[in-house]
Amino acid sequence: MRLLIRINYDPDYCLLTNLFLFCQSIILYNAFFIKKNLMKKIVLSLFLLLSGLGVFSQDTLSVKDGIFEKVEKEAEYPGGEQAWRKFLEQNLNPNVPVNNGAPVGKYTVYVQFVVFQDGTIGDIKPLTTLGYGMEGEVVRLLRKKSGGWEPATQGGRLVKAYRKQPVTFMVTQEDLHIVTTTPYVLYAGVDNEIMVDVVKVKSEDLHLTITRGTITKSSNGSYIAKVKGEGRAILTITGKKGKEIARVSFEILNNK
Repeated sequence: MRLLIRINYDPDYCLLTNLFLFCQSIILYNAFFIKKNLMKKIVLSLFLLLSGLGVFSQDTLSVKDGIFEKVEKEAEYPGGEQAWRKFLEQNLNPNVPVNNGAPVGKYTVYVQFVVFQDGTIGDIKPLTTLGYGMEGEVVRLLRKKSGGWEPATQGGRLVKAYRKQPVTFMVTQEDLHIVTTTPYVLYAGVDNEIMVDVVKVKSEDLHLTITRGTITKSSNGSYIAKVKGEGRAILTITGKKGKEIARVSFEILNNK
C-alpha cells in the first residue's frame, strides 16, 4: 500500500452566509491500494470552516438548549487552523470507506460537537448516516483530541458553542471513468446523461443497472438514467458473463 498526501490551501476562497464569513481550507489525501485486482484511489477532503470577524445584532444570534449555534468568535483548536489541519491529516484514516466496501463515489459526512467553556469537547454526534465507517472515523478522531480548545466567545464572555466538521471522502477506481453533469450526482425525475468508460473493456460488453430508477443506452454510446426519491442510487457495471466491474454511488438531488 502506498500513501500520498497532497495539501491544497486557499485562504482567499470564502463564502458569505448569514453575515458570517466562512473561509474554506482543503486537505486532500491520496491513498492507493489493490482490492480485487483493481487499483482504487481514495481522496479525502477535509473542509475546515472558520468564521471571520463580523458585527452581529442580537437577532442574528442563535442559542439552542443553552448552546450557541452562532457566535462572535468561533471556538478554536490550540495552535489555530493550521494546527487543526495538521492534526487531521496526521490522524484521520483515509482508507476507511474502501476497507468497509464503499462503492466508487463522493461522500460528505458531517459530525457536530460542542466546545465547552473549559476547552473540552463533547456531545459528538454524526449528522449524516452514509455509513462505510466514515462517520465513525471522524467521531473517533474527535474523541482522540477532546481537550485544549479555545472556547467560543460572545459578548466578551466564554460560551459553549456548536461546531460542525464536514469531511468529504471520494472513492475512485483507476480503470473506470464516469462523467455526469455534476460529479456523482443524479437529479430526480429528469434524464441524466452518464458517460461510462472502462479500460480494456469494449462498450458493447458492458451492462449497467441502477437502483432507484432505470438506465438505458442512447444512440451516441452514453447512458440515460432516470431516478426518483431522495438518498443515493447505486449503479452496477458488469462485463461479459455478468462479472462485476464496479459499483458507483450517486447522490440523488431534486431538480431545481
